[in-house]
Amino acid sequence: MRGSVCLVTMPWQSLDLPSLPIGLLTAAAVADGLPRPTAYHGNLKWVEFLLERTDGEIGPAAYQVVADFGLFHEIGDWVFTGVLHDDPDFGVATLHEYAAERGVNVDDAARMREYASDFVDLVVAELLEREPALVGFTTTFMQNVPSLAVAKRLKQADPTIKVVMGGGNCDGSMGPALHRNFGFLDFVVSGEGERAFPALVRALGGDRSCADIPGLCWRDAGGARHSNPSAAPVPVGAIPMPDYDDWFADLEASPINEYIEPNLVMETARGCWWGEKHHCTFCGLNGTLMEFRSKSPDAVLAELTTLVRRHKTLDIIVVDNIIDNGYFSTVLPRIAELGWDLRVHYEVKANLKPAEIAAFRDARVAHVQPGIESLVSPVLKLMDKGVSGVRNVRTIRDGESAGLTVSWNWLYGFPGERFADYRPVTDQLGRLVHLQPPDGFSRILLERFSPYFRDPVLGFAERTTGRPYRHVYGLDEADLSDMVYMFDTPNQGLTDGEARELRAMVDRWRDGYPDSSLTWRDDGSSIVIEDRRIGWPAAEHRIDSAELCAAYRCLEEGRSVQGLRRRLETLGYAVAVDKLDAWLAELAANGLVFEENGQWISLATTAVPIKVV
Repeated sequence: MRGSVCLVTMPWQSLDLPSLPIGLLTAAAVADGLPRPTAYHGNLKWVEFLLERTDGEIGPAAYQVVADFGLFHEIGDWVFTGVLHDDPDFGVATLHEYAAERGVNVDDAARMREYASDFVDLVVAELLEREPALVGFTTTFMQNVPSLAVAKRLKQADPTIKVVMGGGNCDGSMGPALHRNFGFLDFVVSGEGERAFPALVRALGGDRSCADIPGLCWRDAGGARHSNPSAAPVPVGAIPMPDYDDWFADLEASPINEYIEPNLVMETARGCWWGEKHHCTFCGLNGTLMEFRSKSPDAVLAELTTLVRRHKTLDIIVVDNIIDNGYFSTVLPRIAELGWDLRVHYEVKANLKPAEIAAFRDARVAHVQPGIESLVSPVLKLMDKGVSGVRNVRTIRDGESAGLTVSWNWLYGFPGERFADYRPVTDQLGRLVHLQPPDGFSRILLERFSPYFRDPVLGFAERTTGRPYRHVYGLDEADLSDMVYMFDTPNQGLTDGEARELRAMVDRWRDGYPDSSLTWRDDGSSIVIEDRRIGWPAAEHRIDSAELCAAYRCLEEGRSVQGLRRRLETLGYAVAVDKLDAWLAELAANGLVFEENGQWISLATTAVPIKVV
């Protein structure tokens, strides 16, 4: 194939993260013996462009607001949709009507949109300067329309350039739908790209046939469309270490460098071992690739040490949907042995044990995202989460003690959900004010690939494509329904009024958290609990009897009254149930314990971390 290969990531990729897809495909091409592709980081270019055109008024902060909060309203795609449709007014009235109804501020996005057409022209001109034979766009979430806008004008400028799109937005039926609805896309890869992309480059060079490339959408010489069957998941040993050299070089040379603290992105596993057996009912993550695959401990350590040394960056975002449980005894201790001042992010299941939290802390894992989602056991059962509300409280408490930032979102709106099930928990939310509150509180959306989407009998029989797509795409419902990720349905579970009541409680939790603490110390003969929580009187509670000190220590794990009594008996203490009941009632009156469905857990932490709010 004559000409170079260029890989492009458009807004709204996070500014502080290199593109994992570009890094992986670059490495995969080199490993296959192909010339190294070049990378074009359109997200960095877009912020540079805005800074210059607005004389610094619109910059990285405004960009990141759209990137972080615009997804569920399709605001980022809307910024570029006028360019895609060659119509400056496309979607303007529709979005403003939508934004007024939802209370969404779109002022910055509207200003950005004024510059979108000129920016797309700049991107096309800079890509043409590279004389590419193939340009590949990676697309996830709000990268669709910016990528399509550039691809369309690029093909208009030079029809001989081949354009391919791949990424999360192309999984399942979405890839063929993109290929069908946008004729300027020569190819779309549906599924993982580490094997398909090098194969496509070779096919364009005449070394193989497009018909042999799994997951490839293509057109034959007569213009007929073809969608090849998807490939089996890429074996974990074939997933290369990403190549981020271009991104770090581009960031270093960029005027936005002074605004950005770069992070490394690592992928140590794909899929979800929990989802293989118990797919959470609302979750559309992993798409068609649920099979869990994890890298060997040696491979993880080699990748981490190589990337840190090469790029002199200690902040690492691990993008796995869930950690391999074996890593607690194999990978994390070896990271701890390095003695490096790392700051690592990991996604985990919520039922963390003290030893696992300690392994995180020792390995400099500073931020975890457990799939907590709720503190209400009946709702967690509807989700098929496999944990109880008390267990989730324990994870938040133990993370607070260890100084881990525990990020989680409170979700509601599940079929079969009742506000009566919330009452035992909401009556106790004020007790949790010293623990990390949820980052978000939102009604679930119907996501493609989720069990709720696949099986309408579970409660979401009525569905239409999400309303935000109306101010982005000019397609009919049939074409759109194959191409998008989010769908609208009649509300289930909590009413809007009930949700407002719960949201107000969560807001009070957030407001009180920065100035609240509840800690305990154990001197061996007595336990002292110091209460400095907002909404509670400052107090010092003492437990002096040996049997109740032992009982309090047992409450660290969470137990029923009968379970607590049996445990005390094994420790040599015979405590009557009525005495335990009275003691637990006293603790509850002081807000020192959390109880649900007869399970009790202590709430005090062993330390007060530096609080990031």
